[in-house]
Amino acid sequence: MTQLDGVIKPKTKRSKRFLDRRAPKLTEDVKTTMIMKGGNASQTVTQALKDIYSLKKPNAVLYKKKNITRPFEDSTSLEFFSKKTDCSLFLFGSHNKKRPNNLIFGRMFDFHVLDMVELGVEKYVALSEIKNSKCPEGTKPMLVFAGEAFDTDNEHKRLKSLLIDFFRGPTASAVRLAGLEHVLHFTALDGKIYMRSYRCMLKKSGCRTPRIELEEMGPSFDLVLRRTHLASDDLYKLAHRKPKALKAKKKKNISHNVFGTKFGRVHMQKQDLAKLQTRKMKGLRKRRGDVVAEDQDAQAPKVVKVDSSAAEAPVHQTDMC
Repeated sequence: MTQLDGVIKPKTKRSKRFLDRRAPKLTEDVKTTMIMKGGNASQTVTQALKDIYSLKKPNAVLYKKKNITRPFEDSTSLEFFSKKTDCSLFLFGSHNKKRPNNLIFGRMFDFHVLDMVELGVEKYVALSEIKNSKCPEGTKPMLVFAGEAFDTDNEHKRLKSLLIDFFRGPTASAVRLAGLEHVLHFTALDGKIYMRSYRCMLKKSGCRTPRIELEEMGPSFDLVLRRTHLASDDLYKLAHRKPKALKAKKKKNISHNVFGTKFGRVHMQKQDLAKLQTRKMKGLRKRRGDVVAEDQDAQAPKVVKVDSSAAEAPVHQTDMC
């Protein structure tokens, strides 16, 4: 591939296909996550990264080697690996005396860091420690957020948006009831964030609607919020901008209510109520003779009689007091 004036021109068909896959699209592909650990990583952090990778499969890339970098001080290495593997989400794990068992969730925009949130792991239960049946690989999870902090605090709002972006998975056009079997629950309480993973089980209930039971399958985290690196409002708004081709065009005379019900307005010509077809009843039928008489009366010219005495009578004016 050659580069002229900032434009990369492919020389072979293979490089052309590679650039076509990386080119911007109206509907982007599923976001891929890059998972790596720093120069110092404890056994808890290493196992936590593997468990999150198992939840994110197949839309994730796990780096097994250590990467000596500090994302909050210098993010150039993360941006390099993001561009190399075409990943827009990342998870970085590290461990030191000042910040033990550290996890950094982040996302990219145009291969530059947009948001980063640092979370400390206070309690962790691995996926293998809970001896229950697991969900199949690639299952799209249902995300549940509980706690007032996710609606009031600005940092928790961004963290909620980041977690939704991180765990949402591919976009589904239709949902099958049996496919709703994985639940990720996040609770913000007393300055901590509790993450739990459940398997949704459908039981017989004696009626058409099944009875639902939740069975914890792991992993489970007790997290505490540490440092944050949030994008400015202008950059955040730019990252959420949609192309004009994807914006829904407004259709005339069609509206929707808050529940998504579609309403349409139909314009009709003015109706002649005299020709309106009503219900036929024997009691309302007209006899043939009456119909002929009504037609003759309608066809006969109308004569207006004028009283000559009234016409010739003089008009007297009265004085108004």
